[in-house]
Amino acid sequence: MRQANVYIKNRPATFEYAIEDRLTAGMVLTGSEIKSIRNGKVSFNDSYCFFSDGALWVKSLHISEYVNAGYAGHDPTRERKLLLNRRELRKWEQKLKEKGYTIVPLAVFINENGFAKMEIGLGRGKKLHDKRASIKGREADREIKRHLNRY
Repeated sequence: MRQANVYIKNRPATFEYAIEDRLTAGMVLTGSEIKSIRNGKVSFNDSYCFFSDGALWVKSLHISEYVNAGYAGHDPTRERKLLLNRRELRKWEQKLKEKGYTIVPLAVFINENGFAKMEIGLGRGKKLHDKRASIKGREADREIKRHLNRY
């Protein structure tokens, strides 16, 4: 019996950053963390990725404590290692050295094999006028859909 699909999206990330490249990475988790993710208890508030000793880590990703964990619980905001191959890590590490780039978590999901994965994006911070353009485009799309549904 398979669980319902879990896909938890970081909605503010695509508004705050212009995402230029995306990757799917595995995560090193404990048992109580994976159970909390399956229950949808993940929060992305101010989370980001950084390099340390050639490995990519995600910081301040809040995975709530699992209620039935007992003594084997976990720290909700601990740093978690992301699993990528060496070539991808080197490429993104070089991009990060350029001015203005950052790696942001975009989504956490459970794949078809039952493993927790994180979609990360290489993004550049948007300026205020870019954000206004995003809002304008979104409102135009809504207006078009509204007119199409009327006829």
